[in-house]
Amino acid sequence: MKINLQVQFEDGTSKEITANAADLVAFEDKFNVSVSRLGSEGKLGHLLFLAWHAEKRSKGTDKPYEAWLEGVSSIGDSDEDPKSKA
Repeated sequence: MKINLQVQFEDGTSKEITANAADLVAFEDKFNVSVSRLGSEGKLGHLLFLAWHAEKRSKGTDKPYEAWLEGVSSIGDSDEDPKSKA
């Protein structure tokens, strides 16, 4: 299972991020909530954590969560798979 997210940053850039199984398990461990409940009971912080964890895991950022959040202006679902871009 994967979740594709689009993150807009304060500097005007955006990034498509894919949260994979490792990120989803980390989410469930941190929040004690099943990822299957994201659609009905999801919070903004849940999506942001998933995006940050995926970025941290893939070495897209080395910032701690709170510092990374300071640079984010918005987050939402994405239909694009970042890995499919050539």
